[in-house]
Amino acid sequence: MDKRILRISLTAALAGFLFGFDTVVISGANQPIKDIWNTNWFLGDSIFTFHGIFIMSMALWGTVLGSLVGGIPCDRLGRKKTLFWIGVLYFVSAVGSALAPEPYLFSFFRFIGGVGVGVSSVAAPIYISEISTADTRGRLTAMYQFNIVFGILIAFISNYLIGVLFDGNVAWRWMLGIEGIPALIYTLLVIKIPHSPRWLVLKNKEESMVIKSITLLGIQSDQVSIYLSQIKMGLSETVEKEKEKLFSGKYNKPLFLAFFIAFFNQLSGINFVLYYAPEILERAGLASEESLFSSISIGVINLIFTFVGISLIDKLGRKQLMYIGSLGYILSLAMVGWCFYSGASSVLLLIFILVFIASHAIGQGAVIWVFISEIFPNKVRSYGQSWGTGTHWAFAALITLLTPTFLDSEIGIFKDNPWPIFIFFSFMMVLQLLWVIFAMPETKGKSLEELGKLLSGKK
Repeated sequence: MDKRILRISLTAALAGFLFGFDTVVISGANQPIKDIWNTNWFLGDSIFTFHGIFIMSMALWGTVLGSLVGGIPCDRLGRKKTLFWIGVLYFVSAVGSALAPEPYLFSFFRFIGGVGVGVSSVAAPIYISEISTADTRGRLTAMYQFNIVFGILIAFISNYLIGVLFDGNVAWRWMLGIEGIPALIYTLLVIKIPHSPRWLVLKNKEESMVIKSITLLGIQSDQVSIYLSQIKMGLSETVEKEKEKLFSGKYNKPLFLAFFIAFFNQLSGINFVLYYAPEILERAGLASEESLFSSISIGVINLIFTFVGISLIDKLGRKQLMYIGSLGYILSLAMVGWCFYSGASSVLLLIFILVFIASHAIGQGAVIWVFISEIFPNKVRSYGQSWGTGTHWAFAALITLLTPTFLDSEIGIFKDNPWPIFIFFSFMMVLQLLWVIFAMPETKGKSLEELGKLLSGKK
């Protein structure tokens, strides 16, 4: 693997670090904001709390918007410029959230950060998949997921340390504001990466620009013309002269595949566990500071097993990792539900939560961004990526919106005990396993152009 491509891919993948940090850092601010701004009240006669909608899920609604429209700047401005503006959004969100004087303005800046997360989940995987080879695409694109979980781990550690060092009334502001530092560094680094050669060819840019971009990727001078001709040939074979429509019926197969892998990703409950980890662990009997510290173990396990997933994704393939992850999901979620129901020890419950996190990291976590970025042909890849990530974030927002209601409910089986939520997620993972067995194709070792023809029905 050429070191330049590795370095460029890692720079683009740093958008994932900010993604992970931004989405999980709110877990440390969750309870302090409830106490300071008294946000945990129900909206009228509805089942929704102000805290759930405006504090916890607002960033996710921004993420839904960002992912749905992210294909537009990716297609028109290019992958590189889009990655640059993502960094700007993260910086503005971090500083604005930290300084917000009241909950509505706070929610606005969290929404801005969410837009950045959504667009990054479109742009970064596309960019990395387009500059890598068939043999390295899985590992390189999965670095985006690695950076997500690294950002999650750093957010948990940062929250814990800041919670120890600062008073609770101001600690949450530092938790959120410190993200501005890596956001600024990332934005400056992106300026130096090249444009995607595939995007330049797709937009009929000058050949000199394409050749410069290919050269910056580390392609040997005697291989540049071959590399360029392969891109042009693949583009001409997979699309017609007229404008392609994502929902023309021609791309139904990749559309359904992207929808279901994103749907099942969130119906595993992963965002619920990550967002509410301290509160879930407190419900299991850990004290507040212990729960924050135990959240770090979630980040560590996530990081370790993401390494495992990345190392195996181009060897075992995407489908085999999904088998492993699905079985781990089913077992661990059922056991977490049983622990809550039976009142088992908090240590046993934490162990099964960590098994759940490991199952996600080696399965869905390692696969989803790679899989969605490679199943759509060149012409519609950016819009197809928006479709898949939009599905992912829409369900993430809904789950994050609804779960505070069940956590705080005084009604029926949910009263003071969240065990039914975990049993529901376990059942959904049984359905995911069936989908993997009967519907999910293997994509390892095939070029983007080969996959474009295969999944759009071309011979």
